[in-house]
Amino acid sequence: MNKKTVKDVDVKGKKVLVRCDFNVPMKDGVITDENRIIGALPTIKYLMEQGAKVVLCSHMGKPHNVFDSKLELNKKEKAKIAELPEAEQAAATEEALEKAKKDVKKLTLAPVAARLNELLGGKVTFATDVVSEDAKAKVAACKAGECVLLENLRFHKGEEKKTPEFMNALASFAEVYVNDAFGTAHRSHASTAGIVEEGLVKTAACGFLIEKELSVMADTLENPQRPFVAILGGAKVADKLNVISNRLEKCDTLVIGGGMAYTFIKAQGGKIGTSLVDEEKIDYCKEMMEKAKKLGKQLVLPVDTVAAKAFPSPIDAPIETAVFASNEIPDDMMGLDIGPKTKALFAEVVANAKSVIWNGPMGVFENPVLAEGTKAVAQALANVYGKATTIIGGGDSAAAVQVLGYADKMSHISTGGGASLELFEGKVLPGIACLNDK
Repeated sequence: MNKKTVKDVDVKGKKVLVRCDFNVPMKDGVITDENRIIGALPTIKYLMEQGAKVVLCSHMGKPHNVFDSKLELNKKEKAKIAELPEAEQAAATEEALEKAKKDVKKLTLAPVAARLNELLGGKVTFATDVVSEDAKAKVAACKAGECVLLENLRFHKGEEKKTPEFMNALASFAEVYVNDAFGTAHRSHASTAGIVEEGLVKTAACGFLIEKELSVMADTLENPQRPFVAILGGAKVADKLNVISNRLEKCDTLVIGGGMAYTFIKAQGGKIGTSLVDEEKIDYCKEMMEKAKKLGKQLVLPVDTVAAKAFPSPIDAPIETAVFASNEIPDDMMGLDIGPKTKALFAEVVANAKSVIWNGPMGVFENPVLAEGTKAVAQALANVYGKATTIIGGGDSAAAVQVLGYADKMSHISTGGGASLELFEGKVLPGIACLNDK
């Protein structure tokens, strides 16, 4: 890894803007999973101990009715109201604004600030806006060894649109910029890349979270110990077009499970019943299978499938299943998980590997009956812990590993789903590329 880290930069007495990922799950104003907050602490504590004036920033969710920290209806809602009879428009506007207020209130970072304050000895203040008067005042009052957390970045349209006014205001809080939000490193927003790309902040480094992502994941992807196995799951081929092609070139064996496997099986002439299929990607799947042959790579598909009459509703409802050969699924059945022979096959592939990356579940893992395939893959990776480098590429597969209790048996679990996928594709991430080289 050739990017500067916080340890390569003198931060004493300087304002340090840290892009964190505090997009944590909330219910009724209470944080239900604080892993992302805990994960950010090493970088924050280090900067505080070094005497920096720490300014933290993050997004939360996708607010669509707050612009420049002021509430207003978005274009879509305004257009909808404009179609109503004129006499009804005022009441509809008021009702929509009330709903928007409730929705936006759920996306404030105030609960995150409160929890950070508990974890950091009362040294965190919360700015109720992003770059307006309250934020400016609190950043100006911040002393060395203290923190300010700005309100949700996406409450300002300038964050995603990278408006010059917003970027200049945000950059005024930064003599040094630190990116520690790998989960948003694939986004080119003001706080993730823009203020550095535009030269508004000259000194830019990564925090400890991103340093770990790059040193473990990026290095393994580029220079893996072999045999190198890539496991891809999830619903659609279309979601992972470039990942499939790129990984075929890099790995020795590509294992495909989840819903996307049925498009490959249909491309081979198999019967897949009512299973999920990307009809437009059948030719692409044929091309990838041909590419694997030409490159001398193994492309491993499920040989048997756990199927049911219909998708479970609700998703965790009891369900009756049966096992069929993956290319002989009855016309009225759909594949929802890999079968026992496939579990053994995938486990055998993993057992012989020295490097493994995994992104995407093997089935509908939210349902206990249909979680067995995903669990089997997680168990297979756990079994080679210490013998092989095992990397979980964020998103659903990371959630599955956590829920199933295998997190402590993986070499690395990425904090970013979308960012991990783009790394798997071989893309350069804007939030990484903008940082200073060593």
